[in-house]
Amino acid sequence: MERSQLATRFLVVMPLVGLALVALTWGSEPNPVAAVALALVHVTIVMVAVAHAEAIARRVGEPFGTLVLAVAVTVIEVSLIVTLMSLDGPKAETLARDSVFAAIMIVCNGVVGAAILVDARHDHIVRFNEQGANALMGTVMTIATLSLVMPSFTSSSEGGTYTGSQLAFAAIAAAAVYLVFVFVQTVRHRWMFLSPEALEVESHESFAHVEPHAPRSGRAEGLGARIALLLVSLAGVVGLAKTLAPSIEDVVTEIGAPQSFVGVIIALMVLLPESVSALRAASRGEMQTSLNLSLGSALASIGLTIPAIAIASIWLDGPITFGLGGKEIVFLALTAVISILTFGSGRATILQGTQHLAVFAAFLFLAIVP
Repeated sequence: MERSQLATRFLVVMPLVGLALVALTWGSEPNPVAAVALALVHVTIVMVAVAHAEAIARRVGEPFGTLVLAVAVTVIEVSLIVTLMSLDGPKAETLARDSVFAAIMIVCNGVVGAAILVDARHDHIVRFNEQGANALMGTVMTIATLSLVMPSFTSSSEGGTYTGSQLAFAAIAAAAVYLVFVFVQTVRHRWMFLSPEALEVESHESFAHVEPHAPRSGRAEGLGARIALLLVSLAGVVGLAKTLAPSIEDVVTEIGAPQSFVGVIIALMVLLPESVSALRAASRGEMQTSLNLSLGSALASIGLTIPAIAIASIWLDGPITFGLGGKEIVFLALTAVISILTFGSGRATILQGTQHLAVFAAFLFLAIVP
């Protein structure tokens, strides 16, 4: 049997295996060995889910494809957060904040820094469309400030929380800004998110006249099956997350890390396949695609997770803390400043990549040793 046929069968079988394991382990607490095995299966199914999302993305074309990936990853992240919050109650009141903030740090510093270094191996100067990169980063920071920073300074409620009306406003604002960004990325100013080379090919006269990207022809025959398998994969991810939730917290306790590190683990698990895709694009010299994937996943993470958690708060018990502490706000501000310098000219070198990775390393270290 050819390698491609084996890969296809694997992508079909694994979602079904995930659902079977969910049925077998539902309501149980696996022992350490079983938990490790389930965690490996969980990560595999996450990768499979993103593989199906990537296949769908290739059929609909860029930049719509990166939106499919981002939404799929966000569904996985929200399911993990809501599952843990429903199980732990007051203990998990900061989980949404910790997960979203960790996603921003992982993507905007870890993945972006690594992608710049990977791409710089071939071309000493990495090039990308500065308008698109700045639009992505600016939108991330806008939503992050409204959702994660402002709760620490409001006076209507204490402890970094929002009142019901404030949370509703933050959720609507996050969703509105994200939807406008999607419109800009896919319709009004799609040229901003094309690489300089692709932009030159598509438009020689004016940026505003770039034609919308049509779906790829001749490749729609498997689209329905891909969508069905993606949904089955996501169902398996959500179910296994519920089973693995206690084990994740046990691991954090064993290594002596604070409870907030659970959010970092969730973000790492969820962003792993997306990060791999971004780094693979960078290794091919496709830095703009890498930025669209990585920063797009961070934007979807915060732009869709905050509204989803706001809706979930209707039936979740206890308060939900969104406000960041002083250390985290400093990290967010430093990330914004470095990103402005990195993306301002449309070119970057290994120096900018190293700066981002240094911030990411500091974030991880201080997350374990606060």
